[in-house]
Amino acid sequence: MTTDPLILGLLLVFLLAIGAFAGVLAGLLGVGGGIVLVPAFFYLFSVLGFGGAYIMQICLGTSLATIVVTSIRSVLSHNRKGAVDWDILKGWAIWIALGAIIGSLTVSNLSSVVLQGVFGVLGFVIGMYLGIGKQDWQLSDAMPMGIKRLLLAPAVGFLSVLMGIGGGSFGVPLMSLHGITIHRAVATAAGFGLAISIPSLPGFLFIDIPADASPPLTLGAVNIPAFLIVIAMTITTAPLGANLAHAMNPGMLKRVFGGFLIVVSLNMLRSAIF
Repeated sequence: MTTDPLILGLLLVFLLAIGAFAGVLAGLLGVGGGIVLVPAFFYLFSVLGFGGAYIMQICLGTSLATIVVTSIRSVLSHNRKGAVDWDILKGWAIWIALGAIIGSLTVSNLSSVVLQGVFGVLGFVIGMYLGIGKQDWQLSDAMPMGIKRLLLAPAVGFLSVLMGIGGGSFGVPLMSLHGITIHRAVATAAGFGLAISIPSLPGFLFIDIPADASPPLTLGAVNIPAFLIVIAMTITTAPLGANLAHAMNPGMLKRVFGGFLIVVSLNMLRSAIF
């Protein structure tokens, strides 16, 4: 592990900046800060000398821990504007949570290389949708019910946990494709993040990782210092993102972020393959 004060200081600044950026994205685009935090943590822990067999579990667990706090802050901010669709949230949350629990149990049995590959592939797909997707794309005028919901909702929870992200990356496109306006989809997806992060977090806290394979002050697969530094920023900037979401058309920003995410995902795939 590096002990160079300059490097540690730069990494602290890096975490503060990433936390601020993740909070804005969570409120603005509904993609969840995890889509930025997971690769950021991967880079951070690798630089610190902990790029071993458990690095992705620690990245995912720490990211999901921050999403608990960020999602609460984001939901409250959007709800003050009356944008959260509580009917959708109530109908989908329990099934999303079920998928999240299954995902947290699955993560402990997968290697870091496999998890890097999962993040890379799914991140690339999300990036392509953000980059080239159009708001007028629509499959239906109403959210799926019955058996379709029983299949889709757990899938949202399961795949989100495997990536260490909130529900927005899958939830916003899902709702947009079924006739929910973008602002309402972003607001409601923040609630999906709670349905994913809260039930999955205990599974990460009890993952048995050798002490020499994890950064200092790591509880299970959650690194406490990184969690605290990031949430100090996200709780401040998530409401800013929510306000921006209601004040602007995020179309161009989605495309820019989609391109950024494609690059990040391809780099994660490169790390997994080579």
